Amino acid sequence: MGILSRDVLEVVEYLKRAAPSQAGIISGANPSEYSATDPFPLWVIQVFIIICFTQLLGLALARVRQPRVIAEVVGGIILGPTVMGRIPGFTNHIFPIQSLPLLTLTSTIGLVFFLFLIGLEVDVRVLRRNAKYSLTISAAGMILPFALGVGLAVAIYHKFVDPGVNFGHFLLFVGVAIAITAFPVLCRILTDLNLLEDHVGVIVLSAGVGNDVVGWILLALAVALTNASSGLAALWILFAGVAFILFMVYPGRWAFVWLARRTGSLENRNPSPLMMTVTLLVILGSAFFTDVIGIHPIFGGFIAGLIVPHEGGFAIALVEKLEDLVCIVFLPLYFTLSGLRTNLGLLNDGISWAYIVLICVIAFFGKFIGCALTAKLMGFSNRESSAIGTLMSCKGLVELIVLNIGLQARILDTRIFSMFVVHALVLTVMTTPLTLWCYPPQYRTCRDPKEARGIENGKDNSHDRPIEDTFKTRFSVVLNNIEHLPAIMAIMQLLKTKAPSVASHENVSTEKDLKSDYSRDITQPSDLPELSPTQPFAELIHLPVTINALRLMELTDRTSTVMRSSEVDDLILRDPLVSVFSTFGKILNIAISNTMSIAHQDSLATTVATHARDNDSQMVFIPWQVTQTNNLPAELAPTPSATTYNPFDGMFGKASGQERATSVVYENFVRKIFVESPADVALFIDRGTPASRNQHIFFPFFGGPDDRLALRFVVQLCANANVTATIVRVTKSLTSPGTNTETIAGAEIAEDQKLATTGFADTIYAPQNTQTRMASDAADDIMWLRYAKHSTVSHSQLSPQARSALCRMAFSVISSPLPLRSIIELAAKAASDAANGNKSLLLVSGRGRRFAAETHRAELNSIMAESSVNADIAKTVGEVGAGFIAAAIKASGILVLQAVNTSS
Repeated sequence: MGILSRDVLEVVEYLKRAAPSQAGIISGANPSEYSATDPFPLWVIQVFIIICFTQLLGLALARVRQPRVIAEVVGGIILGPTVMGRIPGFTNHIFPIQSLPLLTLTSTIGLVFFLFLIGLEVDVRVLRRNAKYSLTISAAGMILPFALGVGLAVAIYHKFVDPGVNFGHFLLFVGVAIAITAFPVLCRILTDLNLLEDHVGVIVLSAGVGNDVVGWILLALAVALTNASSGLAALWILFAGVAFILFMVYPGRWAFVWLARRTGSLENRNPSPLMMTVTLLVILGSAFFTDVIGIHPIFGGFIAGLIVPHEGGFAIALVEKLEDLVCIVFLPLYFTLSGLRTNLGLLNDGISWAYIVLICVIAFFGKFIGCALTAKLMGFSNRESSAIGTLMSCKGLVELIVLNIGLQARILDTRIFSMFVVHALVLTVMTTPLTLWCYPPQYRTCRDPKEARGIENGKDNSHDRPIEDTFKTRFSVVLNNIEHLPAIMAIMQLLKTKAPSVASHENVSTEKDLKSDYSRDITQPSDLPELSPTQPFAELIHLPVTINALRLMELTDRTSTVMRSSEVDDLILRDPLVSVFSTFGKILNIAISNTMSIAHQDSLATTVATHARDNDSQMVFIPWQVTQTNNLPAELAPTPSATTYNPFDGMFGKASGQERATSVVYENFVRKIFVESPADVALFIDRGTPASRNQHIFFPFFGGPDDRLALRFVVQLCANANVTATIVRVTKSLTSPGTNTETIAGAEIAEDQKLATTGFADTIYAPQNTQTRMASDAADDIMWLRYAKHSTVSHSQLSPQARSALCRMAFSVISSPLPLRSIIELAAKAASDAANGNKSLLLVSGRGRRFAAETHRAELNSIMAESSVNADIAKTVGEVGAGFIAAAIKASGILVLQAVNTSS
């Protein structure tokens, strides 16, 4: 009789009952007391305790980079007789022996579906790509550990095992338990360590596939031999199993693929209801067949997963339909039951623990020596070989499944089962730290940055130009949400350089706009000069702008994200976000290269920084979608079509606030990029207002490295013939003698920038001293005079592109005791003028968190108090950008720039 069938009969035996009383707890019934007539309340209590306990342990162990299976097994051990079982009455009330059949049946069903997900993870295409290395390493990683495991099993059998247990069956089970590699846990460790795109990770993943398939075949053989009453019966079981596998892999797969195409599920990358129904029936039918022929139901689930096609992301879509229910509810039940069956109290002598140490040593070094030595002979370095051997020694949930099958078949007793559970936990826990020690990130292989950029002859001539006039041509763009596409497209249009060369060097601004005493009163914004029409030019200059797009996806514990990591090369070809972005780049005639990376939330910013460094990007663009709520004045509200739904609304304060944006998590991600980026950073905030073809830029220049970068970039944007700009240099006038401007706090902060966590994470920089302040002020003056009075600058000091752009820029100087409010008034007027001229307004500001010429903290707090915008937004976009957001100026977007900190 099959295991699943036996579980069902046990449950039926306990459920033979009359109709239960419906009064329940009202009539005094105790839901924690087992009742054969109504076992559901106790089952819910058990499931609730198991899920909560394992989830809490998983959160704690995730901090030390341990897989969730460790939490599930450890949670079961704690809930079992080892710890909480010693509390009087706990086991009898929460996990009574009568309730275990129903819990076991539920967990077995969940395990069948989980093995189906494991079968979906096994992609034979990965094995084919590296067949030579993977098959050799996989074979070495199976043969040597299996031989050592059989030798170890002889000693364990004579010391601990009842002579009634078949000696050959015991040797086979122990050999398989020692030789097998936990492929699902291995995938998650490789993804967590960012090794899936590394040469070592690819080889280990391929070898893990072969090891996993061979391991399941050996386990099926062991189960068949154990369940057979005679040698002839075992032979018939094997014949039936092989015939069923051939039937499923060939005609079964062909029929499944045909139905998937017929229903449109394969092309649409989304299983239809009919396809899901057929899939569920195939899983259960396959599990039923392998159970009744005497193997185990989990093999049916595994084989059903092997027949599902991976083309077009169909397998990933199928996983997404099932994974949460299986992995959050059902799977923890199975491994918690493993812990409940584990009794460490039986390991009460030195001999038992000596054998545990021996099991760990043989299991680890059998795998390590076999795989590492083979990898070394095939040309891998010492560190790479050590990493391969360490990763292949991972055990985890697959060995626990093997052990549970052995326990159910009565080949293993509770004592030996507990010994091997401890060994599985030890080897799984040590895999991640030992891999990091053997193979740290600095020794990993990476692609050549020059090849990634496609630079001919290994030379980039962009640095040969004067530094102030060097237009940036290499950009990295972060793509992580479909809602961010409008922001990226808007900035790409501005980067489309079809810049007129200079035939006339006249500037539209006049000398009266440049007063050295900065005495103009801000209360008269009409003093700003009007822009004159663009001058005619003779020829067009094309700047070779290249964009390296990084498609970011967050890595979670879900099986689907792990599958995406292993199929990233295929996934990027059909990703809709990448496809739309690439098509838009072709329309604009901008060279675009795409990369996809899947990483944990904590390492997303580091991934962006690494991508920018590898591609030698000059600037990193971060999109940020912001939508406005309905309580805005009618004249400031965007059109309905421009307002898009943002699933992370609520960042900027109250639910009825004027601005909403992405979550706190995304804001912290942006701040980390500001800290870690090796290049300049541009944060483009899309306000949801439709942008027209003609753009007008308003930029207040306060001074500092971020404002100088912003001024240079505005000049580059104005190289586009459809872009004009108004640049206002702002200084703060003193309201009374002796009044000093505010200084940036933080004298105790070290010289380098760093991320401080005080409620919200913030980027803190060292304060300025007199020397750095004077140097920054001098650089501000030089740059301002260079651009504002460009007609007096020699032609050799300005590139033709810069002179072309400056002819569409107006410069002015103002001074005010309330500079931030004054700038907001000017920006509001610029928005009105731009609307009247059928132009869109783009607001530009320097982030100003480092060496800012002025700080406007007190003034910003006053402005924030008049709006519902959260003041913490200033930590991300700077004080000027926060003022623009709080004022809700009708602009197509806000561009916040930060210069790279070259001193760090």
